[in-house]
Amino acid sequence: MLVGMTASDRRVRIAERRSAENHVAMVRRFNRFYTRQLGVLRRTYLDSPYTLGEARILYEIANGRAPTASGIGRALDLDAGYLSRTLRNFEKRGLIERQASPSDARQSHLALSARGRKSFAPLERRSQRDTAAMLARLDAADEARLIAAMRTIEQLLGAVPDGHAPERRCTLRRPTPGDFGWIVKRHAELYRQEYGWTAPFEGVCAQIVADFINKFDHKSERCWIAEMNGENVGSIMLAKDSAAVARIRLLLVDPKARGLGLGARLTDESIRFARRAGYKKMTLWTHSVLTAARHIYQQAGFRLTRTERHRSWGRPVVSEHWDLEL
Repeated sequence: MLVGMTASDRRVRIAERRSAENHVAMVRRFNRFYTRQLGVLRRTYLDSPYTLGEARILYEIANGRAPTASGIGRALDLDAGYLSRTLRNFEKRGLIERQASPSDARQSHLALSARGRKSFAPLERRSQRDTAAMLARLDAADEARLIAAMRTIEQLLGAVPDGHAPERRCTLRRPTPGDFGWIVKRHAELYRQEYGWTAPFEGVCAQIVADFINKFDHKSERCWIAEMNGENVGSIMLAKDSAAVARIRLLLVDPKARGLGLGARLTDESIRFARRAGYKKMTLWTHSVLTAARHIYQQAGFRLTRTERHRSWGRPVVSEHWDLEL
């Protein structure tokens, strides 16, 4: 599979394979940690008379709107035979009640009986109490990080309870501590994944960010961070080239936020600020392979003024200079 590759490409491919193997190991390690954290390997769940599977089915019945057996099976991805046996057992113990569906005689709606509600209530209280105790060990910042990480896992792995895609809405804000480091890190990650650009590109990004921070002029320069569901998903910087010329730097839209017009929104925001700041012209440096960014710049009124062919970051590239008269 590695025949015909350069030595550099072979090293990169081997590193990618090792990285993928490490990621698999990390996910498996997290799964082992979290199952122990939740106590799901114990014989019964939270010292109740129920197994984890039984407790989860009771939760669906207690918190659903008269769910059906087939609906619970789909929601929990349960084997139909196991679910049927569990529901029959609940009926024998007087925990649930069935009512025929008025629209489909083959379906029955499920609800907890009075005995079922009395039996389930301590389990619900214990779960609430244990979760609150786990969060209480964290300070406010760490709790926010934990919730954001859980939300990210849920979104990326498609665990959407109502079956609908999560709403994607972005807000723009000024940078806070850590955001500039994120800009460099995310550029390096994405451009390696999507274009094969190697480590020197990260150095270029780091230098651009360092210059922006160290020479920042709050009257004529700005940085915007795009945030979605508490997570950074985009950035753009407007830097001062001269008293009359502003330069766009490091426009980025994370894949999870693409398709929302965010790149155009960030670009338009920088143009509006440049006009308010009294600039006469805007300029930027990009590359021919960045087709989405080039389209954004063209739509905003920028015009291609110069191109250069060279080899950078492990690949032959065509760099481009674009200008906009304000």
